[in-house]
Amino acid sequence: QVQLVESGGGLVHPGGSLRLSCTASGRISRIYAMGWYRQAPGKRRELVALTTSDGRTNLADSVQGRCTVSRDNAKNTLYLQMNDLRPGDTAVYYCNADITEPSPFSSRIYWGRGTQVTVST
Repeated sequence: QVQLVESGGGLVHPGGSLRLSCTASGRISRIYAMGWYRQAPGKRRELVALTTSDGRTNLADSVQGRCTVSRDNAKNTLYLQMNDLRPGDTAVYYCNADITEPSPFSSRIYWGRGTQVTVST
């Protein structure tokens, strides 16, 4: 069974940094897209960063210049380096992946359970 597990969240002061990780495990033939979403209480879930297996990346305007997203295909792991964190970044951060499984090579979208990021004064 395929699972996504996030780690690296925590409590930081404004201006601090965090590095989030997401590792996919299980029966995996191919991971096409992996991304980060976040959701604050009472708000809609929003896209933060997206990567594809051909190396393309996309970042939301709200984190552009402060965050970088990277991917280690050999380890099936996605990273999000977040710098200069602000209170508005407080949310649960979720990992998302488009994964193809072997036999019969069916694809579906998977979500992790999320990791909490809290930025407070």
